[in-house]
Amino acid sequence: MNQSNKSDNLTNQVWKFFASVKLSVVLLLALAATSVIGTVIPQNAAPAMYIQKHGETLYALFDALDFFDMYHAWWFRLLLALLTINIIVCSINRLQATWKIIFPKKINFQAARFRKSKDRFEWGESASLEVLQSTYENYLGKHFRHMTRQEKEDGRLLFAEKGRWTRLGVYAVHFSILLLVIGGLVGSLFGFEGYANIPEGESVKRIALKNKDAEKTLPFAIRCDDFSLSHYESGMPKEYRSSISILNDGKVVHQADIRVNDPLHYQGINLFQSSYGRVPGDAFTLVFTDPESGMEYTRKAAVGKEIEMPAGKGKVFVQDFSTSFNFRGHNIGEAFLLRLMPADSEQSRRSAVVPVNYPRFDRMRGGDFVISVKDLEFGYYTGLQVTRDPGVPIVYTGFILIIIGCYITFFMRHKQVCIELTKGDGRTDVMLACVSGKNRPGLRAVTRRLAEQMKSLPMPNER
Repeated sequence: MNQSNKSDNLTNQVWKFFASVKLSVVLLLALAATSVIGTVIPQNAAPAMYIQKHGETLYALFDALDFFDMYHAWWFRLLLALLTINIIVCSINRLQATWKIIFPKKINFQAARFRKSKDRFEWGESASLEVLQSTYENYLGKHFRHMTRQEKEDGRLLFAEKGRWTRLGVYAVHFSILLLVIGGLVGSLFGFEGYANIPEGESVKRIALKNKDAEKTLPFAIRCDDFSLSHYESGMPKEYRSSISILNDGKVVHQADIRVNDPLHYQGINLFQSSYGRVPGDAFTLVFTDPESGMEYTRKAAVGKEIEMPAGKGKVFVQDFSTSFNFRGHNIGEAFLLRLMPADSEQSRRSAVVPVNYPRFDRMRGGDFVISVKDLEFGYYTGLQVTRDPGVPIVYTGFILIIIGCYITFFMRHKQVCIELTKGDGRTDVMLACVSGKNRPGLRAVTRRLAEQMKSLPMPNER
């Protein structure tokens, strides 16, 4: 029995902890503070930028704390999860009492509460009590959800109310916040963001994930059919667009043109036009110049291909092409990266950089030949940002619900009305009062309008 009591006490303590409003405040302040950090520190930038700005020590600390990708950090997800639990427990804890108010087993009206109200109006009517009772009941029955009457010695009490359900407005707001948090967590856990550079006429199915040394295979292939670029008179880029085809098992299942701010959406994956660049054609010419005789030898080459060097000096492998190569702190522009494999096994393999715009650049390397490039034709590649965020529909639902919940909470109310009819000398005295749980300053105006409507109702003997 003692063990059972300890378990119950522990459960109650945990429940009270998550039902605490103080916990809500602490979590919201923590999320606000970390969001400020995420604003001050640019997210998902290159490591070199962070090291240059903060230094290696702070970079190592911030990187360990995931400050550079804060919204995917484990501790940020933990804060969101705790806030989710807190909202659920608080809502359940308070909903029980609210539910009894909204759906009472029996509706009880207290006449004394209305008689003490400052927002009451009194007047006399010449019609009989029975005629007034019938007329007012008809009106209240059309405009209020619940109505009842009570007898008293010298008259009647008519009660009506509507809007009990509006007390759920605050829970709609709670639920909307819950949806926003859940949507963020779903996107963080199951979404991804990556990029792909696709030359014209080529297709890719794997993309590089942002800030991760990993790739992701898409459920379809993306092919760039065409890329077009227009310029202003100054030469600055005006607009660039890509004609994209989506392929499934080699068959085109969807085609679209995408531009900046006009993405393609397919199977929950978004393709954004984010960049572009030039790529060398399928073939170009490498020129091997003998530094002593000036004799030139040419060889057809392509990226990813291996070619023979003149005079049996070995082989050259064209590793890659860079649109902006940085050499000793200087940008030398477009360049090919080569791997030299000498025929003499005693010589080690070497790398070479061959800029497109500096044909004599390779002379400083030394060696049997000075390598340069000619007959180079360029095409374009399109740079696409590829994202998937399954939490977006949940977040949109949360935004819609928070608007509805706020409207219900601030502009609708639970309102109760009491009309007391008392027999007088040759007339019937009427007292009308309204009570409400919120917006009490505006309640008097509402009561006045209702009283004026009651006074203007036609009586049966006036027809």
